[in-house]
Amino acid sequence: MQRAERRLSVCPVAELPPGTMRRVEAPDVEAITVYNVDGEFYATADTCTHALASLAEGDLEDAEVSCPVHWARFDVRTGAALCFPATEDLTTYRVEVADGIVRVVLDASRTGPDPTGPSSGSAA
Repeated sequence: MQRAERRLSVCPVAELPPGTMRRVEAPDVEAITVYNVDGEFYATADTCTHALASLAEGDLEDAEVSCPVHWARFDVRTGAALCFPATEDLTTYRVEVADGIVRVVLDASRTGPDPTGPSSGSAA
C-alpha cells in the first residue's frame, strides 16, 4: 500500500528570495532546508551527513551549501556530497510553488537525490 504524499507549506515566495535558505520542521519528518537558487526552489535534509550540523546555519553559494562545522559541501539540486569530509549524499525533496506559496512534498520513501529537478517561483 502506497502512502499519500503530504505537502509542507514553507512560506510565500517573496519571503525566500534568491540566494537564501530556510530550515523547516514538521511532525514525523527530519528537519528540511529549502533553498532559492536563482528563482528555482530545492529542498534537502537539513542535517549534514558528516557532522550532524544544521546546513541552514551554513553558507549558500550558487547551488552549493557548506556545513558550518567542517565545511563539507553539497549540491542542493541533487543532494550530492561534493567534498570531503562528507561522503554520503543528502536526502532531497520535491518542491512545488502554488498560489505563491513554496511547499515541500513529503514522501516517506525518499532515500536519495531527487531526479525530477527544481520548482520555479513563477509556477502557479
